[in-house]
Amino acid sequence: MNPPLRLLALPTLALLGACAHQPGSLELTRERQCPLTLNVGQQLILSLPSNPSTGFRWNLRDAAEPALQSLGPEVYSAPENSGLIGAGGISTWRFSAREPGEGRLLLTYQQPWEPDVEPAETFTCELRVK
Repeated sequence: MNPPLRLLALPTLALLGACAHQPGSLELTRERQCPLTLNVGQQLILSLPSNPSTGFRWNLRDAAEPALQSLGPEVYSAPENSGLIGAGGISTWRFSAREPGEGRLLLTYQQPWEPDVEPAETFTCELRVK
């Protein structure tokens, strides 16, 4: 290996090693323990059971801003080959840990036309971005 390439090899390996110690994304479900700690730049993927055919929807009440940044709207996916009309599926949100800070994710599961009725479910998770 010639000298200039040797000089580049060490910093490149150090950079790759640092990236390997920080997972790119963290999956969060109802079963995962909170509070969570994320590193700046890390992605958070939140998945919750959902069944829009019942009229119920997850409503994002608190998105832990400015620590987290939403990477797009909710994406609903139905189970493949369930064979059942109106079967439930999964609603998924993606966030990026944007800056150091603390916040919480708060979502309520309710029918949008009844905002004054107590939600059928609530999901909350305290988090910290470092």
